[in-house]
Amino acid sequence: MLSIIKLLFGKNTTYLEELDIMKKFLVVGLGNIGNEYTETRHNIGFKVVDAFAADKQASFETQKLGDIAIAKVKGRSILCLKPSTYMNLSGKAIKYWMDKEKIPLENILIITDDINLEFGTFRLKTKGSDGGHNGLKSTQEVLQTASYNRFRFGVGANFGKGRQVDYVLGEWNAEENKALKERLEKASSLITSFVLSGVKNTMNQFNGK
Repeated sequence: MLSIIKLLFGKNTTYLEELDIMKKFLVVGLGNIGNEYTETRHNIGFKVVDAFAADKQASFETQKLGDIAIAKVKGRSILCLKPSTYMNLSGKAIKYWMDKEKIPLENILIITDDINLEFGTFRLKTKGSDGGHNGLKSTQEVLQTASYNRFRFGVGANFGKGRQVDYVLGEWNAEENKALKERLEKASSLITSFVLSGVKNTMNQFNGK
């Protein structure tokens, strides 16, 4: 459907129909494209937006700089984005879709993995450093601010010295896989709360859970 719209109306087509910019949201899952990365810890951002889109019966389609899906929640329109730029250039895709759809900075949510949190733990923040995460580093550089909403999904740090890259690019173990379904459902609920209730209420409800 998105492809048909684009063919009819050209490259300047927008996908969110809302005129009120405060009812438009951009939810971005950070990850790397390619089957070899699909089940890795570093791609939890993709998994979370997949779960949210599925919950809202929204399907993804490949567009410029990423795969997008349009979800609706009680009068709000959400553009879900999985950048195709690879992690190190995530900010390029985020900025493109923010500008194209005229989505305010306070209405974006970036979802990423975090080795500093125990597996499955949530931490939603409105600002902060990139914490050494290349996706957040790129986002901060392109947006020229560290004040944007980010949802950190804990993946733990069960690795030895010098093994961090292997760990985050490694696949989930059996125990983690078993727990993921419930954690992804909870993560989807966090996004819905962010859209409907705002970041502060959502932080109070979900952080540390």
